Amino acid sequence: MNLQAKKLELVQMILDTKEFFKLLRVEEVLKGQPDSDWWDEISEEERQLIERGLSEAEKGEITSNDLVLQEIKAKYLKKR
Repeated sequence: MNLQAKKLELVQMILDTKEFFKLLRVEEVLKGQPDSDWWDEISEEERQLIERGLSEAEKGEITSNDLVLQEIKAKYLKKR
């Protein structure tokens, strides 16, 4: 794909979007404004919970997705 085709594709995507936030992000990129980091926009409590989760994962204190799904199915999808 050449440069002109990519530009046209992006213009069409912009015209089709219904999400204002996405347009602001495109504007930030094109203007060269520094991106805001989502980490700076979340609460201290959220940061602590994320850090705790990462710490637990590093220690191997995790539960597999399969096990979680089994538990959910057992609890909420009981035979009627």
